[in-house]
Amino acid sequence: MTQGPQTRYRALVAEGKIRSDAAQRHAAEKLQILHDRLAGYDPVKPKKVGIGLFGWGRDKLKETPIPGLYLYGGVGRGKSMLMDLFFDSAPVERKRRVHFHAFMQEIHAGINASRARGERDPVGHVAETVADSATLLCFDELQITDITDAMIVGRLFEKLFERGVVIVITSNRHPDDLYKSGLNRQLFVPFIALIKDRLEVHHLESENDYRQSRLAGMTVWHAPLGPEATAAMDAQWEMLAGGEGTALHIGVSGRDVVLPRFRNGTARAGFADLCAKPLGPADYLAITAKVRTLMIDDIPRLSRANNNEAKRFVTLIDALYEGRRRIVCSAAAGPDSLYLEGEGAFEFERTASRLAEMQSADWIEAAD
Repeated sequence: MTQGPQTRYRALVAEGKIRSDAAQRHAAEKLQILHDRLAGYDPVKPKKVGIGLFGWGRDKLKETPIPGLYLYGGVGRGKSMLMDLFFDSAPVERKRRVHFHAFMQEIHAGINASRARGERDPVGHVAETVADSATLLCFDELQITDITDAMIVGRLFEKLFERGVVIVITSNRHPDDLYKSGLNRQLFVPFIALIKDRLEVHHLESENDYRQSRLAGMTVWHAPLGPEATAAMDAQWEMLAGGEGTALHIGVSGRDVVLPRFRNGTARAGFADLCAKPLGPADYLAITAKVRTLMIDDIPRLSRANNNEAKRFVTLIDALYEGRRRIVCSAAAGPDSLYLEGEGAFEFERTASRLAEMQSADWIEAAD
């Protein structure tokens, strides 16, 4: 059996690469238990049972499903690091780790294709396809903000669980707080019950935000807005791009997403170009696939007054973070002071933490 997450966590502590944290140790134990249960797990084993009217019949022998894990806690507490340790060592051949935004984009595309083919149960058909490709699914940063996602995930996860797929989730919120105050939330509540029934819910209750402690290196966040910030952005554009650049056009589902300046893997666009237009996760994932460094000019303070733009900004940063891309920004204030009031202020804490990490020397050196 491969070394599990608990052994790997202890090794990182012994090597001085991370500091031992009681909450992380407890979460590593939970992941280790799941790791051990997965050894040899195969929920669907085809077996010939005899010749029927149409040839050999096949019966599916299902093992007792293994409960998954829902790991939640504050930003920067080490959830993603622990997921890395678990996923890399999980003794499962068919496994997949994906950010929840990206996964739901795939699901929507699959459902649309199934409907076009006249499938009677598009969601069920897509779930069967997902289950055929992965026995273990690991989702980073599950959060539900879209009514369409909210209406789909219950049926989708129900089918995945029926097929014996083991699911591990990280989130900033307890399941009871998902899609809180969302439209028609009563239709989403059965999904919460399903998660609590099929996954062990564990709170990673650490007092430490480790992302903030890694801040160092070159300045990539220029605030407040003004001539100095603009001059700094111009200087860094010249350093990174080495020239004026041209517009980058990216085709997404028949639409044209435009970044005004692009050269040598670096793109530059204003906040309005990226967040004032009706762009969504698919657009931001496409941008992430095309650029290595994204420079964002003139990020304003965020509040109720520009709530839609703020939501798009959060989605954009999620895509860039998961894609390990560099950012250089000019903004009205530092990440922790950008969004101080309004209904999205709580959710923005995770984004502020990610923005802080993306300024660190470690991030800049390791980014793709």
